[in-house]
Amino acid sequence: MSTLIINRVVPAIRMMTSLQKVMTARFDNRKELLSVDNEEDLLELNFIKKSAGILVVDETTDPDEIIYDLKVKLSAWFDSRIIHPDYILLKGVGLVVIAENAASLDILFGAKEENVISVSGRVQDKIAIITGGAQGFGGGIAEFFYAQGANVVIADLNEEVGEKLVATLNAHKQTNQAYFVKVNVVSPESVEEMVAATVKHFGGLDVIISNAGILRAGGLDEMSPETFSLMTDVNYKGYFLCAKYASAVMKEQTLFRSDYYADIIQINSKSGLKGSNRNFAYSGGKFGGIGLTQSFAMELMPHRIKVNSICPGNFFEGPLWSDPEKGLFVQYLKAGKVPHAKHIEDVKKFYEAQVPAGRGCRVIDVVRAIFYVMEQEYETGQAIPVTGGQNMLN
Repeated sequence: MSTLIINRVVPAIRMMTSLQKVMTARFDNRKELLSVDNEEDLLELNFIKKSAGILVVDETTDPDEIIYDLKVKLSAWFDSRIIHPDYILLKGVGLVVIAENAASLDILFGAKEENVISVSGRVQDKIAIITGGAQGFGGGIAEFFYAQGANVVIADLNEEVGEKLVATLNAHKQTNQAYFVKVNVVSPESVEEMVAATVKHFGGLDVIISNAGILRAGGLDEMSPETFSLMTDVNYKGYFLCAKYASAVMKEQTLFRSDYYADIIQINSKSGLKGSNRNFAYSGGKFGGIGLTQSFAMELMPHRIKVNSICPGNFFEGPLWSDPEKGLFVQYLKAGKVPHAKHIEDVKKFYEAQVPAGRGCRVIDVVRAIFYVMEQEYETGQAIPVTGGQNMLN
């Protein structure tokens, strides 16, 4: 199935069927659905609720024709009803199911009803992709988002760790859900498929957090061109690809709801605000990321898509810094970044002493900044320090 149809039509359906609140949706194109031609045939499928509301759209594979037909038929539908259809059959294309939350979608697909918890959180029922979301900062952000009611797509190369986190989150049995998608953020095809998989499973995309990144410390004498290119691809090009494919879906959604805003958020770094000694490849990519943020913000704000960077200070507690073999404390000790340091603890104390707050940045500090940029409607194109006073705007 063409990702163009999925990424254009399904988000449009999600918004056009949303009255009081923004709905959640799911797309299914299994073989038996492609041969269904009318409402009566659809009702014969064993997972379809017999008392459900069904809308049928004429057969075509042209997204513009599908959306036009939907506008006409949904207008007539809401003239006589106060509730959205449960199922929209796109003949020859697939089935879109609409519900208030992800748990209700499962039931409409024939799952057994269970006792689930409805969370009234700060990101209730929003759909969020977090790249590099399996562990570290990304994993912590995913946990906070899920706890606050979001449908979380954990996108990562590490399938085993990502699936484990998804299982842990979904074990809480909330009305919102977590979902894993394997992605390589330097591959356009992989990022586009990540967005399409999100749309198929949850119906759209409200926020993408471009968090995936790598760091290899080293000076000019040590840094190989290959390592420099790899870091630039992941930390800079990866953000571009996320913004490119996410914004296409977000634009479709803003077309159909005038009070709706979407967010593209890059997890940047304090190294994007000030140069970093013997760490130029990482710092340069992060500086470039802020340039992308400012430029994307000007292009996308007319579509009510806000674009901001969050610039955390050093996350000393995470694996990026603390891994005993590859962590930055080890790398910086070997690279000689800290004068007279003989042990990892010397390096850690050196960096902690540079922070007025006296500690490293934590996940909750970053999440609070993310919630801020999502909840306001007036700010875009910003690089927000979350550094304990180590970096101050001027």
